[in-house]
Amino acid sequence: MYQRKLFLIIVLFITLNRVSFAQVNVHVGATTAYSATFVLDKGLSEDPRYNSTMTYNMAPVGFNVGVDFTNKFGLSLESILSYQGQIYQIINAAEQIAGERKIDLKYMNLPLLLRFMSGGNGGARANFNIGPQLSFLTQASETLQYEAGDYKIPDDPNFQIPEGGTDNGDGTYNIPTGQQDPTEIYSKALNDFKSTEFQIAAAFGLDIDLSKHLYLTTQIRANYSLTDMKNGDAWATIVDGRPQDILGQRANLVVGVQLGLHYMFGTTRSFKFKN
Repeated sequence: MYQRKLFLIIVLFITLNRVSFAQVNVHVGATTAYSATFVLDKGLSEDPRYNSTMTYNMAPVGFNVGVDFTNKFGLSLESILSYQGQIYQIINAAEQIAGERKIDLKYMNLPLLLRFMSGGNGGARANFNIGPQLSFLTQASETLQYEAGDYKIPDDPNFQIPEGGTDNGDGTYNIPTGQQDPTEIYSKALNDFKSTEFQIAAAFGLDIDLSKHLYLTTQIRANYSLTDMKNGDAWATIVDGRPQDILGQRANLVVGVQLGLHYMFGTTRSFKFKN
């Protein structure tokens, strides 16, 4: 009974939209992107030992397949290899850079985007895209490297001076021995990070026809994780054992530019190529 009703609804929907969907076009493409990547962690941002820096990474290759149901609306499914992360400078009590905390991440992003396009048959058309994104973590490493010296004590009642350090009695503590080489403190192999994140992705830009079947996309893109990127249970254990690590909920934010080359089955919409 329910199957019959569903079938009738589908038939009715197709019938009512047979004119609108007469312009259905399928396209495939490849993309590349360069972005500013951020790891937003309230704990680290409020800790006087850390100073966030602008960090840039590549999304060197991506592939997508899309369907334009009309010249104003379509869907696009993408698969994008993305390098992400951020570098936090370590600041000593003299407000000098004394090391860094580096977060390196590698994801396979799968955004499903609603595409809203300007109509017409001009050679360049604006587009806006938005939709959910699943991000699968393939690699993750967080390293720490710092010099021996004096550091400010954070304003956190749970903070404890690291083992081997001493309280100077003036709001600072001394670490007699630093880590001269980067030391891995967290990793995907140790199950410190979630393997899957749910994100929201958005983009806007231009589709530019190059020939009868090819068009170029130029976009400003962004995605933001709606779920904590840390493995909650694992990090709770870590924090219990290392209370000197100030950590908060973490989120990924990526903002950058993306270029893509696409093949449209049939023809692109430019008037000159149609004729």
